[in-house]
Amino acid sequence: REREREKETHTKREREMENFPIINLEGLNGEGRKATMEKIKDACENWGFFELVSHGIPTEFLDTVERLTKEHYRQCLEQRFKELVASKGLEAVKTEVNDMDWESTFYLRHLPKSNISEVPDLEDQYRNVMKEFALKLEKLAEQLLDLLCENLGLEQGYLKKAFYGTNGPTFGTKVSNYPPCPNPELIKGLRAHTDAGGLILLFQDDKVSGLQLLKDGQWIDVPPMRHSIVINLGDQLEVITNGKYKSVEHRVIAQTDGTRMSIASFYNPGSDAVIYPAPTLVEKEAEEKNQVYPKFVFEDYMKLYAGLKFQPKEPRFEAMKAVETNISLGPIATA
Repeated sequence: REREREKETHTKREREMENFPIINLEGLNGEGRKATMEKIKDACENWGFFELVSHGIPTEFLDTVERLTKEHYRQCLEQRFKELVASKGLEAVKTEVNDMDWESTFYLRHLPKSNISEVPDLEDQYRNVMKEFALKLEKLAEQLLDLLCENLGLEQGYLKKAFYGTNGPTFGTKVSNYPPCPNPELIKGLRAHTDAGGLILLFQDDKVSGLQLLKDGQWIDVPPMRHSIVINLGDQLEVITNGKYKSVEHRVIAQTDGTRMSIASFYNPGSDAVIYPAPTLVEKEAEEKNQVYPKFVFEDYMKLYAGLKFQPKEPRFEAMKAVETNISLGPIATA
C-alpha cells in the first residue's frame, strides 16, 4: 500500500509538472491575445509562478549572460565556496542542516541607484552585460505589471505607481550558483520561503534542475527550459491584490552533480512606498469582517522579513497589521 501511495504521489507530481504554465508572450499580438491573457490570469491565481518564452530578450544575449556568469563563478567564487564548506565541515554532515543554504551568491543593485561599478572581481564585459540585462528585465517587469493590471481590472500603470514611492522602484539581482552537494537530503540549496517583494524574474540553468514550488501540499519541479524567464509573485503583490494572487513557497534542492546557475532579479516597491490592497479589489463584506491585508511602508516589511524569511508569511502580515499606522496615502490612491 505504501508503495502504491508513493506511486500515486509521484504520478500526481509528474502531471502537475506537465501542466506547469508556460506562456508564449508573442501570443499577445493578434488573435491569441485573449487566450494568452487567460493563461497569465490562471497562472497568477493558481500557481504564483509561470515560465515565459518568446519574451523579447534575444537568445544570443542570454547565452552571453550565462557564459559570463558561469566563468565568473569558476574564476572567482568556486574556490571560496569550497573553503567555506571545508571550514564548516559541511561535506561530512550526518544530520539535517537548518540554518544554512548550499549556495554561493552575490548581489547587484540596479535601482534606484546602481552599484555594479563597485562590485569587486567583475570583468568589464560582465559588468556591461549585467547592466544591459537589468534594463531588459526592468522593461519586461513593467510590461508584466501592466498585463496583471489588465487582468485584475485595475487601471493601466496602477501597480507601477503602487511600487513607485519617492524615488521609483527598488530593483536588484541575486546571482547564485548551487555547486554539487554530497548530501542533498541533509542540506537545501535554498530553504523554503516566499519572496518578500513584488515581481521576481529568474533566468535559470536549463541543464541542472532544483527549483521547486509548493502546490496543493506537493513539491513540484519548475521545469528548466532553455532561454526561458521564470516569473513568480512576491508578498507585496499578494497584499495589493488583496489575496487574489498569492506568493508561493518555493525552495532549491541541491544536486549531487552539476553546478546550477540562477539569476533572480527582484522588481520591488521603493523603500518608502506605501503598500495596501487596491481599493477596487477589496469587497465590502471583507472590509466588514476585517479580513483586509495590512497597510505598511515597504521598508518596514523588509526589516521584519530579514529575520523571518524562512518562516510562514501569515505571521508577518499579522505583525504588520499590529503596527499599522495612519500612513498618508498620497496621490497613489485612485478610487
